[in-house]
Amino acid sequence: MDTEEALEFLESLVFINTGEHLDKIQRIIFRQLWEDETLTYLEMAESRGYTEAHFKAVGARLWQILSNITGERVSKSNFQAVVITRWRNQHLQADLQNQNGNGLVKQLQIETINSNFVGRDREIAELNDIIRQGAKVILIQGEGGVGKTTLARKYFKTQKLDKVLELWMATDTQNITSAESVVEEWLRRDFNEEPGREFGINLERLRRKLRDPKSQIGIFIDNLETALDRNGKLIDTRRAYVELLRVLTDSSVHSITLVTSRERLSESCIETYTYTLEGLDEQAWRLFFSSYNVDSNSIALSEMCKAYGGNAKAMQIIRGVISTDFSSDIDAYWQENSHDLLNEKQLNDLVTTQFHRLQENNIEAYRLLCRLGCYRYQDITSVPIEGVLCLLWDVAESQRRRVIRALQDLSLIEAKKGQYWLHSVIRTEAIARLKSTCEWELVNRKAAEFWTQQVAEIKNITDALTALEAYYHYVEIEDFEQAANVIIKGRGKQWGTGLPLGCSFYQLGLPQKIIFVITRIIAHVQSQESLSKLYNMLGYTYRIIGEIAQAIHCYQIIEAIVDQDLVSEQTKTSLVFNRGLCKLELWEISEAKECFDAVCSLIGKDSILDDYMIYSQCSLAYIHSCSGSLTEAFSLAENVYLSISSSSRMTLWGIGHSFATLAFTYKNLGYLEKSLYICQETILHCEENNFTQIKARAIACLAEIYREKQEHSTAISFHIKTIEIFQKIGAKANLANAYYQLGLTYQRTGEMHKSRENFIEAIRLFQEMQAPKQIEKVQKAIGYF
Repeated sequence: MDTEEALEFLESLVFINTGEHLDKIQRIIFRQLWEDETLTYLEMAESRGYTEAHFKAVGARLWQILSNITGERVSKSNFQAVVITRWRNQHLQADLQNQNGNGLVKQLQIETINSNFVGRDREIAELNDIIRQGAKVILIQGEGGVGKTTLARKYFKTQKLDKVLELWMATDTQNITSAESVVEEWLRRDFNEEPGREFGINLERLRRKLRDPKSQIGIFIDNLETALDRNGKLIDTRRAYVELLRVLTDSSVHSITLVTSRERLSESCIETYTYTLEGLDEQAWRLFFSSYNVDSNSIALSEMCKAYGGNAKAMQIIRGVISTDFSSDIDAYWQENSHDLLNEKQLNDLVTTQFHRLQENNIEAYRLLCRLGCYRYQDITSVPIEGVLCLLWDVAESQRRRVIRALQDLSLIEAKKGQYWLHSVIRTEAIARLKSTCEWELVNRKAAEFWTQQVAEIKNITDALTALEAYYHYVEIEDFEQAANVIIKGRGKQWGTGLPLGCSFYQLGLPQKIIFVITRIIAHVQSQESLSKLYNMLGYTYRIIGEIAQAIHCYQIIEAIVDQDLVSEQTKTSLVFNRGLCKLELWEISEAKECFDAVCSLIGKDSILDDYMIYSQCSLAYIHSCSGSLTEAFSLAENVYLSISSSSRMTLWGIGHSFATLAFTYKNLGYLEKSLYICQETILHCEENNFTQIKARAIACLAEIYREKQEHSTAISFHIKTIEIFQKIGAKANLANAYYQLGLTYQRTGEMHKSRENFIEAIRLFQEMQAPKQIEKVQKAIGYF
């Protein structure tokens, strides 16, 4: 058994015996000890930011639960053996019962409790046959609730795949994530590859990943119909998905893509196999109801199956109502409901009926169901129990879980491993009802507050996406000021007030995501302070990806706000600092120096803005080293090097950039060994914090150091490595300079043809950046002047 199989088995065992699910910490302890039984509670706790005492208490509770279930003493040292033995005994018993002819239903009970998946063995086999015939993308098409998503999930679970990439389409067209952002996130999060600036480049990188015969990848795109127009074509605002699907249908990729949709896809340039999914047959309905001790031989069941076309979601909902409201009496249920539903075969009708029934019989559960419609279930596809409980603010705390259980019993809410979500059909009805009430704004604010409280510090992409969920709730209620605050809000300990969420996205290598969310709201934001901070992040992100003109435009807008004296001193300082970085990228040295001098004057010695002060001083030292002011460069570099080491207020990002800039400064001054040492320290720092761009800058400095040492082959290998990295992340200014430096190295070795090739490529990129001073610098190296 692997870890996830063991955890799933334990989850079902605990739930069947106690009616409860394992909590987050119990699952963490189980997973970590299953993979390494030598771990101590202290090691596990510290890795997750908890205390040892808390983990010990939770662990003791977990072993007690298992002891109660198994009837034997379970501890940290023997739990694995107990679980494996229990699992083997259960499967052996099931096999023996099958041999006697009476074990089928019992075995099915275990399966249905875990997944409610029955009657699709034929479909799984057919999907396998279609894929063996060469299909790369299969569109599973069918009505809402028929089981498209469940089938796709089950199919992927039966395959031995290395990973499954998921894309959940929003139910509202305006909220559909752009294909550019999706591919960017897949590359960064699932392949640990830095995305580039251009969508076409990122698609090609994805294609290369999917072509790897050693890696079997599954791709799941759910609810595509939201992105289709009436003719089955991708809507105009999301045409980029056509290019993504073309990559996924490439005959050379080794991936399997399943797409679910209520409507057919009719793009002539995309070769997909459309697999129409019908409802479950009567036998599957009988097996399902039998597993819940509902009379499966009743003629009413046959009539219900026909009435609803075998719809899987309808089957689950009806079972919940029969068990809860009719004491498992299927005939009584059908006698009361057949006259209303016998001729209605659409799931929407059944869903509407159940909403009405819930409203009459359990108003608290009804309100919760409607409120749960506010969650998106996209980037973050499910909500933890705390996210459900926070929507029960008007229910006594002791009764809240009872309300949640009522929805689970009626199959109106999906739940697995402590996570909750709504089926898309049910969410559509829930959100429509919620919008018609006076609670729409309040519920979205409660949800936004929940997401905000979920993440105290951004450590990875999942943290960033989780924190961003609050933004979408504020956008829904058109509170653009609060949506802006989500992006601006600091988290963690960096910068004193924490690192803004927007900065986290470009540091994590997802610039397109932050560009998308900022540009969506920036025209509606009224606060001048918030506007200046948003434009500042936007400008910084544009500069990172090499769009210097766009970055400068953002800073010009901020400058107009600053002139009105409507922003804080910190924002004014940030504006001047970032303009200096842009000028440096354009090699407008005197203008850059003026900016960094101004930053130092604005901040003063006692300011807490160490990042701006120290990085500006590093940049000034570098400028002096390039301009021939060697004494000033050395003095300033020595002082600022000590400042970085002693500062407690600099961000990790700022430390990395400052060290990289100092490494270039010492190299220019001829202190090659010190520069080499700083480069190595910078690379280690960046590897610990996943700062790819800064790491590449340090490697670029290594190349220049080895050129100065006349170790040209080593220098060239480092140049080529930096070019590869800067190409991947789309850092145009860095890439252009890397080509220029490689041209200089080939010039030293006398390989003039190669030198000229690289100089010409550098000029081309600098022309795209509209950087005439940089072009002039390269032309001088070639000998034009």
